[in-house]
Amino acid sequence: MYTELGQSSRAGIPARERRALVSLTCRGERTNVLFMQPLPPHGLSRRQAIQAGAIGLLGLGMNHLSALEALGVPSAASGLPRSAGRAKSVVYLFLSGGLAQHESFDMKPDAPLEFRGEFKPISTSADGIQICEHLPMLAKRAHKYALVRSLTHPSNDHSGAHHIMLTGRSEIPLGFDPAKPKGSDWPSMVSLAGSLLPARNNLPPALVLPDKLQHREGRFIPGQFAGQLGKQSDPWFLEMAPYHPQHYGAFPEYLFHHEKGALVDRSVLFQAPHLALPQGITRDRLLDRVALRQTLEGQTRLLNQSIEDTTFDRYREAAVSLITNGSVRDAFDLSLVAPEVMERYGNNSFGWSLIMARRLLETGVRLIQVNLGNNESWDTHQALFPNLKDFLLPPMDRAVSAFFDDLEASGLMSETLVVMGSEFGRTPKITTLPGAKLPGRDHWGASQTVLLAGGGVRGGTVIGATDKKGGYPISEPQKPENLAATIYQALGIPHTMEWHDPLQRPHSLYQGQPIPGLT
Repeated sequence: MYTELGQSSRAGIPARERRALVSLTCRGERTNVLFMQPLPPHGLSRRQAIQAGAIGLLGLGMNHLSALEALGVPSAASGLPRSAGRAKSVVYLFLSGGLAQHESFDMKPDAPLEFRGEFKPISTSADGIQICEHLPMLAKRAHKYALVRSLTHPSNDHSGAHHIMLTGRSEIPLGFDPAKPKGSDWPSMVSLAGSLLPARNNLPPALVLPDKLQHREGRFIPGQFAGQLGKQSDPWFLEMAPYHPQHYGAFPEYLFHHEKGALVDRSVLFQAPHLALPQGITRDRLLDRVALRQTLEGQTRLLNQSIEDTTFDRYREAAVSLITNGSVRDAFDLSLVAPEVMERYGNNSFGWSLIMARRLLETGVRLIQVNLGNNESWDTHQALFPNLKDFLLPPMDRAVSAFFDDLEASGLMSETLVVMGSEFGRTPKITTLPGAKLPGRDHWGASQTVLLAGGGVRGGTVIGATDKKGGYPISEPQKPENLAATIYQALGIPHTMEWHDPLQRPHSLYQGQPIPGLT
C-alpha cells in the first residue's frame, strides 16, 4: 500500500522542485520514497516513468552512478526515417593530442630528413598503400579500411581543434573559451545523435568511454558536451579510467610521461562499471518491487503533476534494465572476456575500451566515441619517436586490429562505420622545444589523416593527398563538416534533420556533404 506523507514530512523540500514523497510498504517493509524525476512531454510512457522511479526504493548498489547518468531524453525519434546507407552504427576512435600523420598513415619517405623523420614505411595488404613500420598489424588489414589524407581545418589550438573535430564544425562559436566548456559551444556529435536517435534496451543511443577528455591541469576540454543543445542533452560518459595529470597512454602496460618516458603506477585501474543487486535482494524480488508501479499509478495529484512538468532522469529507467537484463549487464563485465581475447586486444585501457565498445554495439548502442588516450596523450611535442614507437602506436595497432577482426567475425563490420582521427595533425617540420631533450612536431590543423572502415566503406582506398612535405592538401580536401555528415549518414539520420537550441531556434544538422569515394 502507499500513503502520501504530510506536509511536515516534506519539510525542507523546495516546492519549485515539485517532488512527491511517498511511504511504501511491501511484504512488511516500509520505506519512504522521494520521486524526483518525472516524465518529459515527449519521452517515455507514464508506466515506464513509474517503473523507473521505483529504482529509488530498491537500494541498488552501483559504482559509477555519475558515469551512467543520463540527462534528458531522446526527442520523438522512435519514428525517425532512415536515410539510405549500409551502416547502422558508428564507432568514433578519438586520439586526443594529435596523431602525427608523417609517423602513421601519410609518410613522406622522399622528403628531407627534417620532414620525413626516423620511421620507415612498409607495404600493406592494399596495393600501393604504405603506412608506418610500427603499425604492422594494421598494415595487414589495409584492405579493410580507407584513408582520408586531406582532412583540414583552421585551428592549431588543442581546445579549438577538439571542439572542431568533436562537433564537426570548423567555425568556432561566438564566446568560445578554450579554458572551459560553455553553453554557447556547438553540440558534440555524440550529444546530437543521442538526442535524435531512439534508445534500445534502455541504454542511450550514443555514449562516450572510457572517460571525459581532460587537460593535465584538470579542466575539461570543450566540444565534448551538448553546448547549445542544452545541458540536459549532455552525452552519457562511461567513466572507467581515472584521470591523473601525469599519466598518458594505454595504462598499465604502456603508461608513460611525455618527457620522462615509461612510468609504473599500480594504483591506476580500469574500473569497468559494476552492476549488482543489493545484498539480500534476488532478481525475482527486485522485479516484484518494480511491480509496485501498479500501486504507484494510483498515487496523488502531486506525483502526477511532477510527472508532467519536470525532466525525467534516464538513469533511473536504465538501472532496471542494466541489472535485470543479463546481456546488457554483461557488456560491462570484462571478467567474462576470455584471456585469449584480452591478449589479442592488449591488456591495457585501449584494448579494454574497444572490447567494451564491441559488446555495447551488440546491445544496440548506435554511436560510441572511444577516447584512446586522455590528457592529450598523442601530443608529441617532444620525444616524438620513442613515445610513438614504445607507448602509443603498439597498443593502438593491436587493439584496433583486433576490433576489426571481431567486427568482421561477428558480422557487425558491414553495418558498423569505424572512424579514427585526432583534433589535428602535426607540423611538417620536426623541431625541438626549448629545454626538451628530444625533438617532436607541433600542432597542425591544416592536414591530418582520418581512417574509416566498415559500414560499406571500400577498403584499400586513399582519398585526397598532401604535398611533398605533408603540410597541406593538394587534392580532394575534406572538412570536419564532411566527416560529420559521413557519420550522420551512417547512422541513418536524414540530411533534412534539424536540432533546436534552448530558445527553440532551428539549426541544420548537416553542415556539409558526406565524403565522396568511400563506398
